[in-house]
Order: sequence, then structure tokens, then C-alpha cells
Amino acid sequence: MLTGCGYNSLQAMDEQVNAAWSEVQNQYQRRFDLIPNLVETVKGFATQEREVLTQVVEARSKVGQMKISPEITQDPEAFRKFEEAQGQLSGALSRLMVVVERYPDLKSSENFLTLQAQLEGTENRITVARRDYIQAVRDYNTSVRSFPTNLTAKYLLDLKVRENFSAQQGAQEAPKVQF
Repeated sequence: MLTGCGYNSLQAMDEQVNAAWSEVQNQYQRRFDLIPNLVETVKGFATQEREVLTQVVEARSKVGQMKISPEITQDPEAFRKFEEAQGQLSGALSRLMVVVERYPDLKSSENFLTLQAQLEGTENRITVARRDYIQAVRDYNTSVRSFPTNLTAKYLLDLKVRENFSAQQGAQEAPKVQF
């Protein structure tokens, strides 16, 4: 009876969402850990760029103060704050990379090039982890909302719809490129 109502598949999907979320956290943590070395390297070459460096440090600090757990995916407000803080950190890092373009010595520094490559790789892994999480949540939420598994989800497992990532504000507009 229980397998006919999706009990086992709901359990498996719940675990898949948790695993995908753990990978998202893992990749964000990797980026978080790279930032101090990146900031110190840039600081050595571009001391007059205090404002951008401060923005990166402050955004990293804000992310570091957040309490992150799998339960955040069931709390819309906490999830929104997490997504917003990560977006601010991404924006600050993007501005830092723009500043780096003004410093040829920095761009040719072996230490910086290594950190930049690691950061780019991490950003790519974040994108993949977020995509996998979005897919897992979509499958899970569809099952939690569909009959008859919605009855199993609600009355036997007390499963609730999970939060998903949304596009960053302004992501719908193509950036203006000027030469």
C-alpha cells in the first residue's frame, strides 16, 4: 500500500534534495575559503582599491555569519536571505575582477592566476550544483504536490514543498557592453 502511494520514492527524492543542497553548500564554502587569499593577493598590488576590497570582505563576512542547514530549504525567508547574501558576494567578486584588469603586474602574478583559476572553477561548480539542486527540488515538489503522493507526503511523512533558487534581480536583462 505505501509503495503504491509513493512512500519510498518520496523518501528517495527527499534524500536527493538534501544531497544536492549539501553540494551547493560545499561549493559555496570552497568559494568562501578562497576569498581571503584572493583579497590578500590583490591588496598587495592594488592598495588604492580599498572600496572594492572592503565590499568583498564585508560580503564574505555576511555569508559567514549565516546559519546554514538543510532546513533552510523549507524556510522561504531564510532561503531568500541566503540567496541574497550569496548574490552580493558574487557581485563583489565580479567588481574585484574588473579592478584587476587595471593592474598588469597583478594579472601576471602566478599566485593570482592560480587563485583566479580556482575561483573560476569553483564558480562553474556552483552553477552545476545549483542546477542539480533546482532539478532535484523540481522533481521533489512535483511529487509532494501530486496525487496520490501528496497524501503520503502530508499525512505519513510530513514533507513540505522546498524552496528553490530564483534568478538574480536584473538577470533577465542583457548586460550592456561598451568598447
